[in-house]
Amino acid sequence: MIDPQVLERHGLKRDEYDRIVQFLGREPNLTELGIFSVMWSEHCSYKSSRVHLKTLPTQGPQVLQGPGENAGAVDIGEGLAAVFKIESHNHPSFIEPYQGAATGVGGIIRDIFTMGARPIALLNSLRFGSLDAPGTKRLLEGVVAGIAGYGNSIGIPTVGGEIVFEPSYAGNPLVNVFCLGIAKASDIIKRRSGRRCRSAIPSWKSCCSKRASR
Repeated sequence: MIDPQVLERHGLKRDEYDRIVQFLGREPNLTELGIFSVMWSEHCSYKSSRVHLKTLPTQGPQVLQGPGENAGAVDIGEGLAAVFKIESHNHPSFIEPYQGAATGVGGIIRDIFTMGARPIALLNSLRFGSLDAPGTKRLLEGVVAGIAGYGNSIGIPTVGGEIVFEPSYAGNPLVNVFCLGIAKASDIIKRRSGRRCRSAIPSWKSCCSKRASR
């Protein structure tokens, strides 16, 4: 049996541990526990905010792509689409401010590219503890530099942002970054799987057999 201190270090609650045991049919080892800890974290699974995110509207006459793809897309007229993605890199930025923020920006730029759009702008919304609290200055300087460094290096401007200092964010900063891209509405690229390949290509057996023979 894993003791409570180990669960606390992994950020898992007792009921979550019980679910892991149920899934595996046995007690997990430390490696398995670490994997569940990462994949069930707020950063990876939005386990505490997903219930609230589901209440947001995702459909409408201008919505070309809602949840389920790398980024969202809305029709802005004249055959063009605004493609956008927002992401939080809170804990990674707390651990390593520059790289945590930079990889957050890089991830959403990637998601815009993969939709077939051209990234044109970045924004951010940041929350830190009190400015005079230990560690806040280090976090602030590293996060701001990381956001600027990644976008500037590939020519995408940061056109807006905000910073708020509040004691409740001490040790738990919020690093929210947003990327906007533009694409032709007809050129938006979506994910494809083997199943979609079969439904989209009548002669999928021939298609797959050719790939296998290469």
